[in-house]
Amino acid sequence: MASPLKRLFAIFLFLFSSTLILASSEPPCHNFKSIISFGDSIADTGNYIRLSDVNHLPQAAFLPYGETFFHPPSGRYSDGRLIIDFIAEFLGLPYVPPYFGSQNVSFEQGINFAVYGATALDRAFLMEKGIESDFTNVSLSVQLNTFKQILPNLCASSSRDCREMLGDSLILMGEIGGNDYNYPFFEGKSINEIKELVPLIIKAISSAIVDLIDLGGKSFLVPGNFPIGCSASYLTLFHNAKEEEHDPITGCIPWLNEFAEYHNDELKTELKRLQKLYPHVNIIYADYYNSMHTFFQEPAKYGFKSRPLAACCGVGGEYNFSVNEECGYGGVKYCQNPSEYVNWDGYHLTEAAYRKMAHGLLNGPYSTPAFDWSCPASASVDKVYSFSS
Repeated sequence: MASPLKRLFAIFLFLFSSTLILASSEPPCHNFKSIISFGDSIADTGNYIRLSDVNHLPQAAFLPYGETFFHPPSGRYSDGRLIIDFIAEFLGLPYVPPYFGSQNVSFEQGINFAVYGATALDRAFLMEKGIESDFTNVSLSVQLNTFKQILPNLCASSSRDCREMLGDSLILMGEIGGNDYNYPFFEGKSINEIKELVPLIIKAISSAIVDLIDLGGKSFLVPGNFPIGCSASYLTLFHNAKEEEHDPITGCIPWLNEFAEYHNDELKTELKRLQKLYPHVNIIYADYYNSMHTFFQEPAKYGFKSRPLAACCGVGGEYNFSVNEECGYGGVKYCQNPSEYVNWDGYHLTEAAYRKMAHGLLNGPYSTPAFDWSCPASASVDKVYSFSS
C-alpha cells in the first residue's frame, strides 16, 4: 500500500500535468474564421462592377485587368490579386466575395463592402465643400449601415452567436480616406483646404471601428495612406514640379508624401486612443506607406525595375499615364512584365507590389502591433503561402 507521502506526490503530479494540458489548450493567438472588409478600390473584389450599368461598365471589367491571375477580369483594380486576397490565402480562407449583387452571403465566405471610388466622408458632405465625387455614393457610413442591416439575417442563418462570429473575424478597415484627398487634389484645391479634411476623415474611420466593436468586433486591421507622391497619377498631375522638388533617390514628390504621413500620424494617434479605451480589442495599424515606399528606395531588392514610377498599363508622358486615356480603354497598351512594376494603372498597384506589401504586413515589420502566429493552429499558415510565386 502506498505511503501517504507517495499518494500526496502522485496527486501533485496529476494536478500539475492537468494544469499544463489546460494551459496549452488555449492558443496565445487568434484564429480568424472570416474576413469582413470595408473600403475603396484597394480592397474592392468586384462590388463596383456589380453596381455599374451593364451598358457602361468600368475599366476593371476589361482586360488587361486581371490578366496576371484571374482571367477574365474579376472587378479588381490590378492585374491580379489584391492585399485582401493575399491575406485570405495566408489565413487559409476563401477569397472574400463582393457583397453587392451576391445571392448567398455568409460569415464563412467573408463579406466585402469595399467599393471603387468610395470615401470615408459622405458624398453629400463633400459636395457641400465643393468637392465632386461622382464615382459612387457608397461611402464608409453607407457600407457600415448596409452591414448592420443584413447582420440579423446573417446571424439567423447560423447556429453560432452573432457577436462570437464577428469576434472571430478579421475586420479590414480600408484602405479608406484616400479618395477624400484624391478628388480635391485633382480638382485643384489647395493643400490647406485639403488638410482641413484630415480630422474629419480620422473621426469617420474611428466612429466606424467603435460601431463594429459595439457589435462584437475584436480584431481590426486599419491601413494608412500610401506615399501618394510616388503615384504615377500624382506625378503626372504635378508634372511641372522642378527636378529639385523631386526626391533624388526615389523620384517621388516629398511634399505630397509628407501630407500622406500627416494623415497616417493622425490615424495612428487615434488608434492608440481607441486601443486604450478598448483593451480587449486588437487594433492593428497597417503601414501601407512604408511597405510601399521601400520599393522606390530599393527597387532591385524587391525585383522591380530601376525608378519604378511609371504605370505598367497606360499611355503618355514620363509616367505612362493620362487621365483621358486610362488603362482598360481601347487602344491603351500595357507592359509585358507587370511583376517588374509597382504602379499598375497610375492609381493602383500591381499584383507583385500587393504581394510584397501583404508579406510585410503579415510576416514583417509593417503591422503595429505585429500579428502573432505562434499558436499551433496557425502554424500551418506560413506554408499555405510563402508569397514567392
